[in-house]
Amino acid sequence: MQTKKIGNNGPQVSVIGQGTWYLDRGDRKAAVAALKRGIDAGMTHIDTAEMYGDAELVIADAIVGRRDELFLVSKVLPSNASRRGTVTACERSLKRLKTDRLDCYLLHWRGTYPLAETVAAFDDLIAAGKIRSWGVSNFDTEDLDELLDVAGEGKIACNQVLYHLQERAIEHAVIPWCEQHGVAVVAYSPFGHNDFPSPSSKAGTVLQSIAEKHKATPRQVALSFLTRLPSVLTIPKASNADHATENAAAGMLRLSGDELAALDAAFARGPKPRSLPML
Repeated sequence: MQTKKIGNNGPQVSVIGQGTWYLDRGDRKAAVAALKRGIDAGMTHIDTAEMYGDAELVIADAIVGRRDELFLVSKVLPSNASRRGTVTACERSLKRLKTDRLDCYLLHWRGTYPLAETVAAFDDLIAAGKIRSWGVSNFDTEDLDELLDVAGEGKIACNQVLYHLQERAIEHAVIPWCEQHGVAVVAYSPFGHNDFPSPSSKAGTVLQSIAEKHKATPRQVALSFLTRLPSVLTIPKASNADHATENAAAGMLRLSGDELAALDAAFARGPKPRSLPML
């Protein structure tokens, strides 16, 4: 499994991690088995959030005895992101995850509380040993500029944003901003939201052809393409162990320059949108 650094001074983290949105909606035993298989395969970066229902409880079952192997991330809802509320939400997540610390804690999206309050809470949590770093999710460049003014350089570990083959808006400005400031980009929903390219579509045939050359799957090729840039990691979800194994194998897949160019042409980046896409 390839690894990349999270933040200026952060650890090396598996480039393919494990997302958990909706993981609590299906077979719990299968979800736990998928997470365990993923960890075994090197996907030690696990992402969750207080918004994700009982996903934190599912993770707690999967990571028993393995906490020290992991880079564990959760998120605070904007409605809870006051200075006191952020600390309370973090403590609640720690209890549900049955751990004493998070490796990174994120503001899920921009809300009404001043960023200075949330950052102060993050600093409090670091001082207390309850989190090791912090970041944000769904932040566009204007939000990142304001956050940088509040926190200063070197404090923002990552920005978690929507990124898949058919939604490449972050390439216009968000990724360049993050690379300039040493902020990791974590791509969520890397297969889209029930709209992964059909093999019968024009772009899908390009994806399929490249996958066949590597004896890989189209989804593995998609993950490899998304993580081609030095700042980008991704967190696909797997609902069963076989899917986890498939996702993890993408962490060793290398695409050629010609293959990357073919995918770039097939899945056009499009114009810069007026606002940052998010789910």
